Amino acid sequence: MITFVADTQRTNRPHWPVPEERRTVTVLFADIVGSTALVDRLDPEDVRALQRAYFDTVAAVLRRWHGVVEKYVGDAVMALFGARHSDGFDAYRAVRAGLEIQAALDRRPILGDITLRVRVGVATGEAVVDLGGAVSGGHGVASGAVITTAARLQEYAAPGTVALCAATARATAGLITQRQLAPVPVAGRVPPMQVWHAAGLARPGTERHDGPLIGRRRELASITDQVSRALHDREPRWVSLVGPSGSGRSRLLHELARGLRTVDGIPVRWCVVGCPPYPDQVLAPVAELVRGVAGIRHGDGPATVRDRLTAALTPLYRPSRVAAAVAALQSLLTTPDGSAEALAGAAVGRDALLRLAAHRPLVVAVDDVDRAAPAVSRFLHALFTGAAVRGLPLAVLTVHQPQWADTRPGPARRVPVRPLATVQSGRLLRQLLTRAGQTVSLVDRLLPLVGGRPGHAAAYVAAIMRGADPTALPDAVRRHSDAELDRLDGERRAVLMAVGTLGGVLSEAAIDRALGWTPGRSAPLLRALVAAGLLRQDHARGYAFVAPALRQVAAERLPRALRAVFARRAAVSPPDVVHPGADRRTLVQRNAGRPTVRAATDRAATTLAATNRAAAVPDGSVAVGASALGAAGAGAAAVDAAAVDAAAVDAGAGAGAVSAVAVSAAGGWSAGPAEVVRLDAVRARVGGPDARFVAPPSGATGPAWRHRRVRTPTMATPPAAPTRGVDVPPVPRRLRAVALAAVPPTATSDRPPTTVDRPLPSIVATGARVVPRPPLRHRPEALAASA
Repeated sequence: MITFVADTQRTNRPHWPVPEERRTVTVLFADIVGSTALVDRLDPEDVRALQRAYFDTVAAVLRRWHGVVEKYVGDAVMALFGARHSDGFDAYRAVRAGLEIQAALDRRPILGDITLRVRVGVATGEAVVDLGGAVSGGHGVASGAVITTAARLQEYAAPGTVALCAATARATAGLITQRQLAPVPVAGRVPPMQVWHAAGLARPGTERHDGPLIGRRRELASITDQVSRALHDREPRWVSLVGPSGSGRSRLLHELARGLRTVDGIPVRWCVVGCPPYPDQVLAPVAELVRGVAGIRHGDGPATVRDRLTAALTPLYRPSRVAAAVAALQSLLTTPDGSAEALAGAAVGRDALLRLAAHRPLVVAVDDVDRAAPAVSRFLHALFTGAAVRGLPLAVLTVHQPQWADTRPGPARRVPVRPLATVQSGRLLRQLLTRAGQTVSLVDRLLPLVGGRPGHAAAYVAAIMRGADPTALPDAVRRHSDAELDRLDGERRAVLMAVGTLGGVLSEAAIDRALGWTPGRSAPLLRALVAAGLLRQDHARGYAFVAPALRQVAAERLPRALRAVFARRAAVSPPDVVHPGADRRTLVQRNAGRPTVRAATDRAATTLAATNRAAAVPDGSVAVGASALGAAGAGAAAVDAAAVDAAAVDAGAGAGAVSAVAVSAAGGWSAGPAEVVRLDAVRARVGGPDARFVAPPSGATGPAWRHRRVRTPTMATPPAAPTRGVDVPPVPRRLRAVALAAVPPTATSDRPPTTVDRPLPSIVATGARVVPRPPLRHRPEALAASA
């Protein structure tokens, strides 16, 4: 058969600096069974008419489910889902499209009495996608093994069926009824490929929520208080439970419905429904509300439905109105498609809920309302407005993601569901691993990965039970992260990919360099991402991801060549130069325990001890150079430094020439003349550290703080001006060591303190800048020993 190519014009590339991405896509292959024999017995004009009808039907179904036709090959059609934008349900949409193609074509008369048999294969996996060419008819849009897998599944599928790979089956579990088949051997692949058949839509069920609730007491108490007030005061209230995917919103709703059973001794009636993705009927959640009130189950016959509706409406309506109300609700339950009859039935259902609220407190809760059609939002708005006008004890509780922009009427309350604390996440992981029969030692490996989201913790444990690598990103978590990333525009996605690729905590300048942007261009984008809860900001250090899964997905979206470009651009800044926003703890840990640092500390201590013994110290004064080094030497393992030359002390320096070498916890060395201070000069300041040793205030880490001069009564000489060496930040050339201790009355003297101020040029300060620390407080006998 001939090949059709439609809509081959490529769209302009989106406003995004990366033309290609590595994406998780779902590929659909559809083909006609026995097309060769069919073409041989048909006239060419009939063949062409048959082809047009077949391709038009398939293309219309794919467009309805937001699929992109990649190519037509003979009588086969290949389509992509999630090529340019992912909503987290790409596999579900592809399977729904396959089922609809079968319903429209299989054994249906297409041309006269000619019928077709069709096979469909659906596979999910990673591919490199050309974003600019991801339009219908754009050949060569995607490349990857997932395309071959979909073609093989189509070949092994039975006529009239939709075959699924393992990844697609996991992505649609609970939404699509599936039947697993025997593994299929595929040439060149070991082991055989697992195959499932999609049988149809799964009926909405109740999600299981078992085990104790961990770390949600505050949110649960807040929602319970607001709903209880609304029911007690007969002032309707709309409460929104807001959180990202995997945050535990549905579990919190379940606990609330289970815990709030009465208000003022009156039982509370709960009507809870969920919204499936892409519902067939726009008013399906409203129909589920009616079923819940009347106690109707799926599969009940028309007579049972009528009897249950009559029993539920008789206490609410006059006998003359019951029959008409039952007929309208039956029409809604049969076809909740948004037609005039269905809308009339929804109006009757809304009036029935208001009448029910007049008899007893009522809570209407809708989970995943952001998936519902606008008709459901209009229904809830009208219900809430009617309850407010009548002053009924009713509360509307909606559960959705943060990006849902629907306007909530009246005094709406938003309760955010925030990530769990680290301790709470550890408790949850231990509980899940124990129940799954896994070792709890995996908690240490999983804790940094879950990001405080209970849903992510459950996904990791479920993947471990299937035999996956404990640190591998589960499919469910990847789908949610893909959707979070694709909701952003091009530039914000670029910033996230840069931060994810480089890792750690990054400054605005590093992100601008990695993306090749002008300085300051990323600043407003970073602020927007922080406001959206995707990044966290440390004013002293930079920006980092909130969710580890999103960081991994953002990094893996970039092709290898672009990752190398980002890393090369970011590496322009020398790693040993510490900027005001640098991570001091990272530098400390990186350089801890270097042999050169330990050796330099020992040599400096020996030299200073000899110098102090030779120094002539006035009566009542203490040489504290060795004490300062001894105090700092205790933290020598936390020093970021290169080799430090041994201190060469000038023998002719004169009495009292005492050198001081200070070691900073920030990772720097400083050398200069020490100051001999009489103890009686600082007796009045017992317990107060010298201003030059005061740690910087929170957030004050820049050069301005380091160069600030703070005069105190113990500063006999002004500080020397800072100097700058090659690739070395400013380092103070002198640190004053002041003895802080209680002084006995006999140690007083009328002579002024003596200060020795001679530099030691042989001691070279290298490495990172110095952030002074307060000296350790010694008692008088300790000071005497150190002298």
